[in-house]
Amino acid sequence: MEFDKEFLGKLFEQAMENPRLRQNFDLRTSSADTSQRMLNALLPETKVPIHRHEDTTETVICLCGKLDEVIYEEVILYENSISGLPHSMDVQDVSRKVEYRERQRIHLCPAEAKYGCQIPKGAWHTVEVIEPSVIFEAKDGAYKSE
Repeated sequence: MEFDKEFLGKLFEQAMENPRLRQNFDLRTSSADTSQRMLNALLPETKVPIHRHEDTTETVICLCGKLDEVIYEEVILYENSISGLPHSMDVQDVSRKVEYRERQRIHLCPAEAKYGCQIPKGAWHTVEVIEPSVIFEAKDGAYKSE
């Protein structure tokens, strides 16, 4: 199988028809293959939630286009739901809020000789697509929703 301009063009067409503005192509050769290897065509304005892979690093290689891989740190904030309570307040009066702060932005664009990156195991991340792009993604283990 070749991944040429025609193949990527068809993948982009499918992404345009997809309400999520992206389309992946599974590269596994059988259902017994527990790796995750895929091509992913991504269009600007696609929304990829901030997520992480707790058990594996992720390799991303940009075949064409321009995008940013954004790495975050998780910040947990605890707030009083009732202000002015003494320090001995009941735990039920405290709310937990999770925020993500950008830690690193990795720009990928083969035309600029910026080809790919390795996202560390457990790192919170997302992608921001600047122009239509196709990436190769690889991770260990079978797919599971997180």
